Amino acid sequence: MLAVCFLFFLLSYLLFNPARNLLKKRQEKIKSDMDNAAKDKADASAMKEEYTKKIENAEKDVDNILSEGRKKALQRENEIVTEAKAEAARVLERAEKEIELEKSKVQDEVKQEMIQVAGVMAGKIITASIDEATQNKLIDEALNEMGDDTWQK
Repeated sequence: MLAVCFLFFLLSYLLFNPARNLLKKRQEKIKSDMDNAAKDKADASAMKEEYTKKIENAEKDVDNILSEGRKKALQRENEIVTEAKAEAARVLERAEKEIELEKSKVQDEVKQEMIQVAGVMAGKIITASIDEATQNKLIDEALNEMGDDTWQK
């Protein structure tokens, strides 16, 4: 009996303990692998959420950029329209000034013609020896016939 007990302890020490240690190590490794897998799964899930948020933020950024681009385009459009209106106003103003200059030029020409006509009339008056009252009457009639309307148009 003593030999059987001795053999039992000896075999237990030599065979069973290493087998138990091997099984224990195997269980710890499996548990460690499962913990690592759970941790990796949690990390993957967190990364997925992070990338989802980044994608949403990127879409918002794209929308903001497009919105800013539209605003800048509208602002530029308004600037161009304003510049075009200002240029048109300047062109109109220049045209009106040129018209006024042409009117003044025509008025001056008409006045010169009136002076020439008056000179011709004076020559005729001198040659006809008409008295001064008749001369004044003829000049007034000529001026009234030509009038302001003739050279103000």
